[in-house]
Amino acid sequence: MMSPSESIPAKVMVHPSQFPGVVQQQLVVSLRAGHVPPKFLYDSVRQTQKWLEVHQAHSPSRTSEGVSRMYDAVFDTALGQAQRGAMALVGLGCGGGQKDTRCLAKLKPGATELHYVPSDVSQAMTLVAREAAAAVLPLGQVHPLVCDLAETDDLGQTLDDILPAEVKRVYTFFGMIPNLEPDVILPKLNCLLRGEDQLLLSANLAPGDDYRSGVETVLPQYDNAETRDWLLSFLEGIGVPAAVGELVFGIEPIDELLRIVADFKFVQPQVITLGGERVAFERGQALRLFFSYRHTVETLAKRLARHGLQIECSEIAGSGEEGVFRVERAG
Repeated sequence: MMSPSESIPAKVMVHPSQFPGVVQQQLVVSLRAGHVPPKFLYDSVRQTQKWLEVHQAHSPSRTSEGVSRMYDAVFDTALGQAQRGAMALVGLGCGGGQKDTRCLAKLKPGATELHYVPSDVSQAMTLVAREAAAAVLPLGQVHPLVCDLAETDDLGQTLDDILPAEVKRVYTFFGMIPNLEPDVILPKLNCLLRGEDQLLLSANLAPGDDYRSGVETVLPQYDNAETRDWLLSFLEGIGVPAAVGELVFGIEPIDELLRIVADFKFVQPQVITLGGERVAFERGQALRLFFSYRHTVETLAKRLARHGLQIECSEIAGSGEEGVFRVERAG
């Protein structure tokens, strides 16, 4: 049965970074270069549902009560310091919106006015987050935005067009740091922050004292049936049958960081056509489908500092596998 909020039409803003022609060309260029931009793994209703299945089965925030308490602790600490008055929560990479909704519930008692901008590359995701937020906010105060943060430099202006000028903003960036190149995304986050704005972000961490051993410990959270189904469903959606290659997971060093990667290695040639453009894969070629950086608290702090950001408070899960951080501009 349809819920009451699902029966109300949604006004969704689509940033030019996610216009169909732009997206189509980006996919073709990336495939020819041998990699898939992360957003394409979420950019359809089918892919959204596949990812939600992965998240439900393997995300510590869904499988561990301690991780859920960790988020609540950061919300209490960070949002307790938020100025009262007119507020807006901007969920960058909102996903299903569960954490953002809990954040909204913490903001609501002290806010004279409260808005929510669930933003994601997937329109389906923004609508799932909108539905979740309906438990806390009237839908007139929820403004879904389809946008690719990695491909835009004017998100601040877009938000100025959506939100009342006087509202203070709390940005959430949950589950995004692992899947984006840090030297691309962190400068963009720095540019978004204004004087009294706050940024809450999460990072996947390597547990224990040995960095590489910690990454090896969490590899099964990625190399599993649900994640394989999610990744292969993307390939099948663009016309690449799973039978023409093999999906291989591994650990890759990048600078001082380690990341988990998934490559589809072709065992036979394959040609597909996207929007009238031909893309060919050779036998033996590897297509990078997925990567996920695993940090330590030290590597995260160092990379943030490189881009003028600093950690003000943090909570680390008892497992050592995830952390949530309140981040501000340095100085």
